[in-house]
Amino acid sequence: MARIIWKGAISFGLVHVPVALYPATREDDIDFDWLDKRSMDPVGYQRINKRTGRAIKKEDIVKGVKQDDGDYVLISDEEIKAAYPQTTQTIEIEAFVTAAEIPFLFLERPFYLEPLGKAAKVYALLREAMLADGSIGIARVVMHNKQHLAALIPSGPALLLNTLRWPDEIRPWDELKFPAEGKSAAGIKDAELKMARQLIEEMKTQWQADDYHDEFKAAIGTLIAAKAEAGQTKRVTPLEATPGEESGSNVVDLTDLLKRSLAAGKSGSGGAGGSKRKKA
Repeated sequence: MARIIWKGAISFGLVHVPVALYPATREDDIDFDWLDKRSMDPVGYQRINKRTGRAIKKEDIVKGVKQDDGDYVLISDEEIKAAYPQTTQTIEIEAFVTAAEIPFLFLERPFYLEPLGKAAKVYALLREAMLADGSIGIARVVMHNKQHLAALIPSGPALLLNTLRWPDEIRPWDELKFPAEGKSAAGIKDAELKMARQLIEEMKTQWQADDYHDEFKAAIGTLIAAKAEAGQTKRVTPLEATPGEESGSNVVDLTDLLKRSLAAGKSGSGGAGGSKRKKA
């Protein structure tokens, strides 16, 4: 069972949908542990004081932001939450757009949103309304002390939250050299373009994710199995452990909230279709 990363609510006009956020992807690589080849002891990931070279405890670490003069401003998790409290537990939908409007370059990481408590009906309503309209939601969410822009996407029975990169995180392509746009500018002949399109058409198929497999991982797995079978293994004394998480939450009269959200939008007082928050 995947671990809950975050709990809060999708804010849709005046409607709140309590949800839990789960990772939608998993690391399925071959797990290479670090070992000391002299003693076969595990090599851990330690928090090291760079001046003394000594390991320190997690509770002794504070967040600091370096200033131009070399000094640091120290900030606690509590101060971060107090500075921007309104969205730390909310996925706030600010607008709806068509999926094709978002370039692939902006897509970062997908998560599943699971309804909590009695939120199943309103969760399904939002999902079905977005599917019927062919739109996805653009929202903000704060996770791990960082605000993310995100796309709320209906997919099968689920609502996905796909974090998006901010525009200033995208490097401009004019730093690199690309051929000029347009076939004439790039010196492409009509006959060449026709043959290239013909080849594309011949290779065209319907996307099926199960048709693709990690062949490199399979080859390394075969190598590991062969070495294990040949008795080429070493005994290692293990160390280290891991944590856990919880659940809960409720919802109110849906029809009334939807009516009030629509009324608020028409009067220009906010909600899903009302005034948009100023960008920082």
